[in-house]
Amino acid sequence: MKNVKLKALLHVFMFTISFVLVNACGGGKTSSGSLGSFVAIMQVDEPIEGVCDNDKVYAILPLGDNGQVKAQSPKTNEEIAQMLNAEVTFLKDNTSYSDKGMVRLIVNCKGEMVQCAIDNKTKSAELDAQIVAVFNTLKSWEAATMNGTPVDSSVLISFTIKNGTIEL
Repeated sequence: MKNVKLKALLHVFMFTISFVLVNACGGGKTSSGSLGSFVAIMQVDEPIEGVCDNDKVYAILPLGDNGQVKAQSPKTNEEIAQMLNAEVTFLKDNTSYSDKGMVRLIVNCKGEMVQCAIDNKTKSAELDAQIVAVFNTLKSWEAATMNGTPVDSSVLISFTIKNGTIEL
C-alpha cells in the first residue's frame, strides 16, 4: 500500500513537471489556445475495488477549456473542516498541535467514494485514522467528467492543522 501511495505522488509530481515543461515550450496549447486533450492517468498497481476501470483512474486537471471537471464532494470544504474539527477527538486533547497532511480519495464513475487514505501522513497515526474515518462518511460524490463523460478519479485534499484546528 505504501508503494501505491508513493507511486501516486511520484506520478502527480512527474505529471506536474511534464505539464510545466510542455506549456513552457508552448506545446500544450492547440491553435484555439485550449489545453486540448492533456490527460493524467494514475498508475494502479493493485486493483481498486469499486472503480469502473482500473486502467483509467484520472488525476483531473480542469485547466482552461480542456473538458475536465473534478469530482464534487457532497459537502463544501468549510463543512468538511467543521466535521473534522467536531469529530477528530485527537485534536480536542492536543489543542496546541500543528501539522499538515493530505488525503487521497478515489471516486468512481458512479460518484461513489471507493477508497480513502492519508497520502502525506501527519506525525500521529491516531490522528490520521480519525481524519480518514471522517472522510469515509462522505460516500456519495458527483463523479469527475472528461468531456461530459463520468470517469474514475483521484482527489487530493490538503489540510493544515494550526493550534488544534483543521483547515482545508
